Amino acid sequence: MPKILLIDDDEKLAGLLGNYFKRFDLELVSALRPSIGLEMLKKEKPDLVILDVMLPEQDGFEVCRTIRKTSHVPIIMLTARGEVTDRIVGLEIGADDYLPKPFEPRELVVRIQNVLRRAIAVETQSDELKFKGLVLNTERRTIELDGKPLELTTMEFELLALFARNPGKALSRDEILNGLRGIDAQIFSRSVDILVSRLRQKLNDTAKQPRFIKTVWGRGYSFVGEEAPDE
Repeated sequence: MPKILLIDDDEKLAGLLGNYFKRFDLELVSALRPSIGLEMLKKEKPDLVILDVMLPEQDGFEVCRTIRKTSHVPIIMLTARGEVTDRIVGLEIGADDYLPKPFEPRELVVRIQNVLRRAIAVETQSDELKFKGLVLNTERRTIELDGKPLELTTMEFELLALFARNPGKALSRDEILNGLRGIDAQIFSRSVDILVSRLRQKLNDTAKQPRFIKTVWGRGYSFVGEEAPDE
């Protein structure tokens, strides 16, 4: 039974979700404060974290950054604020999905199931993807560009891994977002171009002379990196 850790200062929410989750074979443990939640993360070893943005001690964005320093556990963020900017920030610092309050418990369960399903799929894929000048290790979450370590944000890493697993395929902006997080692609489609641009800069890639990521006009983007020859 998957274990879910809720970090939210709303005591009633924990009780309601705890009872509801049982219908779907999900176990819920909860913490009202970030400090307690981070301790429970170490002890309980949950399969997924539900993290509220508006928290005492520190906000959910800071908690998410703290978790990502040591853990790749899937994170779904909750917030009463519906601004697109807030959602993009949450995803860029490492959240796997984002759900504004108020929400229907059934929608949260579906998102949990989708995120857990994607996490399992990633674990079963090859750990290492090799191309000329580029090596991705999805287990250690490391990247080498021309033999040197390359630092990427969580979203940049996920985007590059998505491209590398679909070489030569033209991916639309909606397909990219759905492949990354399964979120509402219509809301966030404008952020894809920004994310691709940042990734290109770190890869020393350009739109005019693409080494790894090519713009497919009227469609989206395609990964054109050459596969590394067998050693």
